[in-house]
Amino acid sequence: DGECEAPGEIGIEDILSSFTQEERLYRLRCVEAWAMVVPWVGIPLGDLLKRFKPTSQAKYVAFETLVDPEQMPGQKRAVLDWPYREGLRMDEAMHPLTILATGLYGELLPNQNGAPLRLVVPWKYGFKSIKSIVRISFSRQIPETTWWKLAPNEYGFYANVNPKVDHPRWSQARHRIIGEGLFASKHPTQMFNGYADQVADLYRDMDLAKFY
Repeated sequence: DGECEAPGEIGIEDILSSFTQEERLYRLRCVEAWAMVVPWVGIPLGDLLKRFKPTSQAKYVAFETLVDPEQMPGQKRAVLDWPYREGLRMDEAMHPLTILATGLYGELLPNQNGAPLRLVVPWKYGFKSIKSIVRISFSRQIPETTWWKLAPNEYGFYANVNPKVDHPRWSQARHRIIGEGLFASKHPTQMFNGYADQVADLYRDMDLAKFY
């Protein structure tokens, strides 16, 4: 909904049948300084967004997760202000690396990993990859996102992986790889999680220490 010419609803069945599913092998970097490689299955987010014909006024895309405490008992705790919300700039959302994941390891996406639809933006920290999406909106204004609202000094709107901008409570220069063991040596973190060649131009002339 929002700034688009063709608002409407679409079911997961329609998404699976109307769009070609692709496998994408992406690095995932958590803001808590761990990382892994994940074989996602999904569709380019931009392909879905075009279906709703966003207008020239649509500068941002906002996402909301499902709120169902019976299925998701963690939502019964007042840790966050549900629904979980995330957002991207329009050019980030339309970038070919950005996908909506429908599967994982060649199977349908498990509930715990964000079924039925999960955002995946591989050059950003993992908390941007909102799970169990039920609403997508086009907006003129930058959307208020969950962690940015809760702790703006720790979690910025952009959340690009950046080894030069530390979290207030730990360094982002290095990370551990899941599966190597808690005491294994840490690895150097790459700018934009190693996708700088594809996405750095999106942030040309931006102060990435300010817009973190």
